[in-house]
Amino acid sequence: MIRITELKLPINHTSQALREKAARTLGIRLEKIAKVCIRRQSLDARKKPKLFYSYSVDVELKSSSAAFEHSVIHKAKNAQIVLLKEAAYHFPEPGTQSLSHSPVIVGTGPAGLFCGLMLARHGYRPLILERGQDIEQRQEMVARFWQTGELNVHSNVQFGEGGAGTFSDGKLNTLIKDSHGRNRLVLEIFREFGADEKILYQNKPHIGTDVLALIVKRIRQEIIRLGGEIRFECQMNDLVLKQGKVVGVITQTGENIPCEALVLAIGHSARDTFFMLQSHGIPMSAKAFAVGLRIQHPQSMIDISQYGREHDANLGAADYKLTWKASDGRGVYSFCMCPGGYVVNASSEKGMLAVNGMSYHGRAGLNANSALIVTVTPEDFPENTPLAGVEFQRKLEGLAFQAGGGKIPVQLYEDFLAEKDSLRLGEIAPQMKGLWTLSGLHQILPPALFCAMKEAMAGFGQIIPGFDRPDALFAGVESRTSSPVRIWRNKALESDVKGLYPCGEGAGYAGGITSAAMDGVGVAEAIASAYQPFERNLSD
Repeated sequence: MIRITELKLPINHTSQALREKAARTLGIRLEKIAKVCIRRQSLDARKKPKLFYSYSVDVELKSSSAAFEHSVIHKAKNAQIVLLKEAAYHFPEPGTQSLSHSPVIVGTGPAGLFCGLMLARHGYRPLILERGQDIEQRQEMVARFWQTGELNVHSNVQFGEGGAGTFSDGKLNTLIKDSHGRNRLVLEIFREFGADEKILYQNKPHIGTDVLALIVKRIRQEIIRLGGEIRFECQMNDLVLKQGKVVGVITQTGENIPCEALVLAIGHSARDTFFMLQSHGIPMSAKAFAVGLRIQHPQSMIDISQYGREHDANLGAADYKLTWKASDGRGVYSFCMCPGGYVVNASSEKGMLAVNGMSYHGRAGLNANSALIVTVTPEDFPENTPLAGVEFQRKLEGLAFQAGGGKIPVQLYEDFLAEKDSLRLGEIAPQMKGLWTLSGLHQILPPALFCAMKEAMAGFGQIIPGFDRPDALFAGVESRTSSPVRIWRNKALESDVKGLYPCGEGAGYAGGITSAAMDGVGVAEAIASAYQPFERNLSD
């Protein structure tokens, strides 16, 4: 197989044009090519409004001998052309230890689901516990919350089947370096269960919350078909430890579930679980994360800035990525940008309010929104404890809840600068999921973060014209960007407590859907490397 990089074509090209460009680049006749597989597609907008796609493709020749491939590459004498050397993903051979009980996984976010799927596919019959509801009931519960403000603290935007990422844009890009093939594996599994094939090669792949919900359900059904079990509305309330080992978990009903291998895929909002783990002396520490506000602009404004034109059916809604270094050294950056999306109430605790962004697959909403967040470190937290970041988040969320009277507080940018509450909207109509009200957000952020946000907004207005327009809409507070905690683990992905496997975003080892799923795969590999598959007595 031959890989060609940097093949550039107009955005409205045909598949035949891509094949022809590959043949010309290789210096061979078109009929010599058996197959062209796109591996990466990115948009080149440097000469907008003239836009191009840039491709990396794998080319299979009809004469697939190594000698012929080397001959083609040698004759082409082009740095864009290389012989493909890509190792296939490999799941490890089983370890030698025996399991007397199913591996238990806590959480059905991407980390838990992918860990469960991989274990189920290799005969380990996992038992997955989820405090929230299945996706069908969860969607109904979340819709009711957005309409009425009545919060279910166990099943909401943060908790339930699919995890927090289910009510998001469903972005699948990650910056994690991957030498094991897990990234490709995760994307292929998403495609297998219903995602568009384009996610395998798009530079910034996304699924959309509507499609992601269907995929999550199908993965659950596959785990069960393979002998796994998933219990919803079943929260792990405590651990059972003996001589430095995990021997079981206690659920909210008091049931003791024995296990030798326990995966903590608990998500970044499982604050009660963090405190329980701390009570057992599970090694963990506070970690840096970022907090800020959501901002909304007309999607047409972003399209014009990024594409040099308004909406184009060949491109979809435009996105952006912005970074700024404030005068005090803090980083300010856009995060979880949702083209054609909505700002959503993502709260999970009474008396506190957090927001997130969400897009459907079509990204057809009127506004673009993104979190603008500022880095915070343990030095910003009021106490020097492993869970000080949790308390930092809670303080901000409590202030946001008060500012909006339980509704999402919304403020115009010009009023944010003037440090006064907003009383009326400008030209931008809020696109929200959840009750909202005009209010003030300037008093929520600590002074250092408020100043960094003002500096960054002025800079971002120089990058994207209109970004700092007076009627841009802020909503807050965006506090759940990543886990405020890291639960320590060794090279075998195991805690100091034997059999305990911290996993995914909640444990501090991921930062999005794909990286969390990849970590879930990695933890499944670690368990498989240590243990034989679990042979459940089917009469039990």
